[in-house]
Amino acid sequence: MERIPEPELMDEAEQARAYAEADFEAPHERFVELLTDALGGEALRGCVLDLGCGPADITIRVARHHPACTLHGVDGAPAMLQLGKAAIARRGLEQRIRLIEGYFPGADLPRRHYDAVISNSLLHHLADPMVLWEAIAVHGRPGAPVFVMDLMRPASREQARLLVDTYAAGEPEVLQQDFYHSLLAAYRPEEMKQQLETAGLPLQVKTVSDRHLTISGRLRA
Repeated sequence: MERIPEPELMDEAEQARAYAEADFEAPHERFVELLTDALGGEALRGCVLDLGCGPADITIRVARHHPACTLHGVDGAPAMLQLGKAAIARRGLEQRIRLIEGYFPGADLPRRHYDAVISNSLLHHLADPMVLWEAIAVHGRPGAPVFVMDLMRPASREQARLLVDTYAAGEPEVLQQDFYHSLLAAYRPEEMKQQLETAGLPLQVKTVSDRHLTISGRLRA
């Protein structure tokens, strides 16, 4: 099945609220577990850049699991960031997490280089996937750990519908439709490997579930 792009930003109020209120406990905790595994059990330190942070649920989880780091979360959708800032305030993490409205390429970040770069479910939204890899190459310091998790495009629309029925049957209709279209817009492992080769990034692609991939490693020192 060929990739079918979807809108890059999720900025409708209903859409943002449904996403923020959805039950992402399992995949988001899995993100943190896989991130820790990719680090070899080491703790994140310094300032971490979270690309496409959305309502900051993963940003918050990473902050709680890795108390020695601070995080800058970047997203282009104001509605998502508004919900994220409220969630950060509820957990008392305002001193450790800063959210920035920005759109790549060209986002105005507080720092030139970051000690680590993470991203969840941003890649499939991008019309040009190189935007993500170039942002990582530009803003990660030499030797910085990188961890990206995203959806994997299924072989057919029928398989995409089955994944929606399996994992999002209890969610609002708007979220089910978003999930379906995100699956159709996701990239395949071989496509991601080609993207990394083009970008010159020494990162590894790994299938971690029936719908998720991770891309991880360290930038060249």
